[in-house]
Amino acid sequence: MSFPACKHKKHKSKATRKDGLYWLAAEPYRVFFASGAIWSIIGVSLWPLFYAQKLGFYPNFVHARLMIEAFGGAFVVGFLGTAGPRMATAPKLTPLELLWLFALHQASAVSHLRLQHVWGDGFFISLLSSLLLCLVIRVVKFRKEAPPPQMLLALTGLVCGITGAALQMMPSDPERFRLANLLLYQGLLLPPVLGIGSFVFPRMLGGDFGEPKTAAQSKTKLIRAVTAAMLLVCSFFLEAYGQVMLGYAVRGIVAAGYLLVEVRWKTQQAGSLTTGLYWAIGLGLLGISLSPFFYAQHVSIEHSLYIGGFGLLILIVASRVLFGHSGDLDGFFVKSKWVRFLVFLAVLTATTRATPAWVPSTTVSHHIYAAWTWGVLALLWLIWHRRRFVKRDTE
Repeated sequence: MSFPACKHKKHKSKATRKDGLYWLAAEPYRVFFASGAIWSIIGVSLWPLFYAQKLGFYPNFVHARLMIEAFGGAFVVGFLGTAGPRMATAPKLTPLELLWLFALHQASAVSHLRLQHVWGDGFFISLLSSLLLCLVIRVVKFRKEAPPPQMLLALTGLVCGITGAALQMMPSDPERFRLANLLLYQGLLLPPVLGIGSFVFPRMLGGDFGEPKTAAQSKTKLIRAVTAAMLLVCSFFLEAYGQVMLGYAVRGIVAAGYLLVEVRWKTQQAGSLTTGLYWAIGLGLLGISLSPFFYAQHVSIEHSLYIGGFGLLILIVASRVLFGHSGDLDGFFVKSKWVRFLVFLAVLTATTRATPAWVPSTTVSHHIYAAWTWGVLALLWLIWHRRRFVKRDTE
């Protein structure tokens, strides 16, 4: 099994299908990554606006939905919409599919911003379901090769996101509400991080993609992926229904264990973004590890996972995709003060937002500081990659 989109094997395509919407549909990450970063800036800007009394509602739910669905969801859709068909050597997305998915993405985000959460969640469910349908049809009907078994975890994330958003739309008791939050806010991203990460992290460390080389390896990796997916989902149920410590323990052990087993953590080619990868994984695991011991303040502490783990990882993996698809793969491994500064901003945002868990008096100021810091980071990241969003690789 090969991944020609990232190995840059030479291939011939019809010139007409490289233009306009056909080109964007083949590489939907270009529009979804940019849109997700912009929506993240909007999502964090709600806090400074609220504390400046420029906003007429408390933005906790809107902020959370925009950051998970409009930001995190956009990167999941952009990555899987680009990589999924290639992994199965199946037809790429069509312009009509791209327009449909992007319209649902925007409709979901705008609905949440207008406090119409039922509509927002409904559009988001339609977005993930549509992407899942597109991928399943291609794998079942058109594939020439089976996708890596680790991608089962990515599909698990889509199912968790759909289920969590659906539960959010229904009247529920506290346990079911907590389960809905876990499935949507963590289940949407954590399984894809493990599945996609076990595939691309080795490449980001300078080696090959973490794809199986033999049928026996494929079977072993599939068993691991199925086991990890089941245990992660079980951990959400355990926490939601009162077994908080056990739920977090299962989640942390599965996340750390899966990455240790599946990824060869030997850096063969290092750069500033590679260092950021280690920071992101460390902050994510720290957020999972500390939260059960300070559960009354778990929302603040879990921002170490959401910002330092998910957020920083999203920007790093997205950078790898942007470098690879613009024909500048070596640029990912550059050692740069600029990149180190961006990683520093992400770490600063995560620690600033988590601090109120132990120093409640800093809640307002740190909400504002963290929001401004992430907003600056996302804006600088967009500016940094502005040419790579539109640059085509000739191979």
